[in-house]
Amino acid sequence: MTTTSPAVPLTVLPFPNTEYERRQQKVFEAMERANLDALLVTAHGHLQYLSGYDGRGAYFMPFPLILVPGKKPTFVVREYELGGVRPSSCVQEILTYRDQDGFAPVCADVIRRFGLNGRRIGLELGCWNLAPADVSALQAQLPDTKFADATSLVATVAAVKTEMELKAMRFAIELTDVAVRTFQQSLREGITESEVAENIEREVEKAGGVLRSSSMTLLFGERTKLSHGGPKPHPIGKNQPAFMELGGVKDGYPCGLVRSAVLGRHAETEYLHDLSIEVLEAVISAIKPGATAGEVDAAGREVLKRHGRPELLNHRVGYQTGINWLERGNISLQPGATDILKPNMTLHMPIILCGESGYLFGTSEHVVVTGQGAEILSRTPHTLYRA
Repeated sequence: MTTTSPAVPLTVLPFPNTEYERRQQKVFEAMERANLDALLVTAHGHLQYLSGYDGRGAYFMPFPLILVPGKKPTFVVREYELGGVRPSSCVQEILTYRDQDGFAPVCADVIRRFGLNGRRIGLELGCWNLAPADVSALQAQLPDTKFADATSLVATVAAVKTEMELKAMRFAIELTDVAVRTFQQSLREGITESEVAENIEREVEKAGGVLRSSSMTLLFGERTKLSHGGPKPHPIGKNQPAFMELGGVKDGYPCGLVRSAVLGRHAETEYLHDLSIEVLEAVISAIKPGATAGEVDAAGREVLKRHGRPELLNHRVGYQTGINWLERGNISLQPGATDILKPNMTLHMPIILCGESGYLFGTSEHVVVTGQGAEILSRTPHTLYRA
C-alpha cells in the first residue's frame, strides 16, 4: 500500500514553476555570454529568486544550487534541512551532506557526474554565504577546475522584473505607505521608538501584510546620528527629529522607504532634509533606459556641488532592489558605475545626508524604470513631516 504525506501548510511557492523556469533560462543565457560551463548559486536572495527557497537553513554551510546548461538544476543541502528545502523549492534534484566536511565532496561529485571536471565554473565570490574556506575546499576537491567570479550574473538577470514581481512590489509598497502614515500619526512628545514600531506593525498586520522587521530603522532625537538602529524604548522630545527606513514585504519582495519628521522645529535636520529632496528629485530625473548607474549618481552629487556641500553625501545614491532587500553584487548607483538601466528595473534611492553635528537625515523613493523615465511607487510624499 502506497501512502503519501500531507502537504506542509503555508509552503506553497509564491510563483508558478514556469516563472522559476523562465528565470533559470535567463541565467543559462547569461552563463553562455560569460563562457561558464556551470554556476554555483549560494547567495540566499539568488537562491530564492531561482528556486523559491529562501536559504534560511544555509547558516551552517552553503546550499549551492548547481546550474548546468541542458541539465536539471541540482540543490546540495544539509541533510537536516531537507524537510524544509523540498516543499519550499521548485527544484526536484536535491542531494544532501551531513556536516561541514561533506559540503565540498558532494558538490565535487555533482560536477564530476556532469562531466565538468576541469571546465570553467562560476562562483558568487563577492556575495554573502560563501566563505573563503568554502572556496578552498572546492578547489582542493577539483584542482583542475577553473573557478571564475560570477558575483553579478544572477543579480543582473534579477534586476529586470516581470509583471508578477512588480505586482508583489506594488503590494509591498502599499504596506510601506501604511507604515509611513502610522509613523507620522504616532508622533507626539514622550512616545518611544518602540511604541511607534508596535503601532506600525499592528497597522501593517491589519492591512493584511508584514514588514521586513529585521531591517527596520526607527530613531528619535540624538539617536538619528546612528547609521542603522532598531527601535528602542527611547522617547522623542519637543523640537527633535525622527527618522525611519523600513519596508513592507510580499512574496519575499520588500519595498523600502525613508521618511523623516520633526516634532516642532530642528534647524539642522530641516536644512539637511531640504537638500536631500533636491538631490532625490535630480536623481529621479536622471533615471531612464540607457543611462548608466554612474550617471544617475552624478546627477545627485551635482546638486550638492552647486550648494558647495558635496561632503554631506558619503554613500551611493541608490541600488537595485528585489528579493532579500539587498545582495552584494547587485547594481549600485555609485560613482563611475557602468551598469546600464533597463525598463522594469526597480531601484531604491535613500538620500541620507550627514550633517556637521552627525545627524543622518533625508528621504527616499522606490521606483520602477519605465520606457521614458521612472515611476515612483509610494503614495506618501517625500517632504518633511511636521508633527
